Amino acid sequence: MPSEKISRIVDARVKDPGAVAAAAARRVPAPSLLGEHGKAMIIAADHPARGANGVGGDANAMADRFELLDRLCVALARPGVTGVLGTADILEDLLLLGVLDGKSVFGSMNRAGLAGSVFEIDDRFTGYDAETIAAMGFDGGKMLTRIALADPATPSVLENSARAIDDLNDRRLIAMVEPFMSVWQDGRIRNDLSTDAVVKSVTIASGLGRRTAYTWLKLPVVDGMERVLSASTLPALLLGGEVTDPDAAFASWGRALKQPTAQGLVVGRSLLYPSDGDVAGAVDKAVSLL
Repeated sequence: MPSEKISRIVDARVKDPGAVAAAAARRVPAPSLLGEHGKAMIIAADHPARGANGVGGDANAMADRFELLDRLCVALARPGVTGVLGTADILEDLLLLGVLDGKSVFGSMNRAGLAGSVFEIDDRFTGYDAETIAAMGFDGGKMLTRIALADPATPSVLENSARAIDDLNDRRLIAMVEPFMSVWQDGRIRNDLSTDAVVKSVTIASGLGRRTAYTWLKLPVVDGMERVLSASTLPALLLGGEVTDPDAAFASWGRALKQPTAQGLVVGRSLLYPSDGDVAGAVDKAVSLL
């Protein structure tokens, strides 16, 4: 990232912290959650706050904040990209850079389930809350909701997610719920990506909260997506995850996007850190699926 942009961010944080709120107030909101193509294309960048900095063989790829911001600026400037998902530190940097005009913005809410920790399921809400998301003029909040039937922390995870869903729905803001059925294996949490498990996660997540009018799902693309996306009438966004075979991943996203509840993509590492280094090209290819 050019030094003048870095200086702009640092100077504002040191000399004028109120610049963040001022930038949020003058930001031009997105005209619609869906782009001209009728689908959402949201860039995800909330991984570092959970200590998940790795991409491919580089365990610290996302830990270089200046490089991450540079890649985000490239991605957000591409035609067809409708929004971004991140924690407060990242979204405030992007506000100070002035690159969020006309974009939908989603705040990441629970990041306490640190990657690789013994308390990973106990994913408490340490990021955005609904009140701040509304005050910043953002469009909604996202919560990771892992359901581990053998872990006693799971009821608290569901309860906290339901409260956040309620708070967002009360404010007519999108509650983006990312559910997984998860299991402990060899001391680590693994998400079960079998069709049956993802279907079960959808049915559980869809029933959270006292209102669901503003609830959307964020779901992995797995085998049997027709079954997965038939498990609920809630709008669904498809997550990318870390991709090892880009061609296969793009093909599977394209097939899933044809289902009626699929409203677009929320993709992070595979577009921001493609194997060939071409962020613009990866984003354009994803947009072409829409």
